[in-house]
Amino acid sequence: MSGNSAPRHTLPGDIERTSLAIIAEELAARGLTLPPENGAVVRRVIHATADFDYAANLRFTPGAAAAGARALAGGGTIVTDTNMALAGVSKPALAALGGQAVCYMADPAVAAAAKAGGTTRAVAAMRRAAAAHPRAVFAVGNAPTALFALCDAMEAGAFRPALIIGAPVGFVNVVESKERLFALCEKLGVPAIAAMGRKGGSSVAAAVCNALLYAAAGLQDPAARGWEG
Repeated sequence: MSGNSAPRHTLPGDIERTSLAIIAEELAARGLTLPPENGAVVRRVIHATADFDYAANLRFTPGAAAAGARALAGGGTIVTDTNMALAGVSKPALAALGGQAVCYMADPAVAAAAKAGGTTRAVAAMRRAAAAHPRAVFAVGNAPTALFALCDAMEAGAFRPALIIGAPVGFVNVVESKERLFALCEKLGVPAIAAMGRKGGSSVAAAVCNALLYAAAGLQDPAARGWEG
């Protein structure tokens, strides 16, 4: 193996810092300036996806990132729509803040409720989560039906979560679910962060959560997370 093909970096913390530096350089080269209040979230999503389109298609209601960080700083709950997103949320950061992350998709009671109601498990899971954790941060990275269920719950009553992250990915009802979510959250004053368009996914939802967790816990530097070796 030649010297030129050797890995540039090997330690996780070094890799993350170098990756974020490359992201900053490429954003500058593209003439993209991120609002300071949203920059950490956008950079974390780009870091997770290597996709600079998120610099343009991530939309924030005013103060959404700060609201999410505040909720998590107080030991808040994150609700995800998939176990994949749940797995991607930083458990050490949650523990440092006294918070928790939950997903009800695999719960037998949710499956039974979905069958009885003739709906999807995503809808049944969000309905249960909205009742159990009405002030949680909701992170949706897969199912547009989950976003529609949260919108229905907000329109029906006093359900006002701390933040909704809308990042389902795909081709059917995906764009529409995000547009409905964002318009409704603007109307009701509910903080929202949405990956507009077709792109998204569980990794995006988890990345947004982690950016907020790191901000809330003062763990932006990987050294603070013990990522030096």
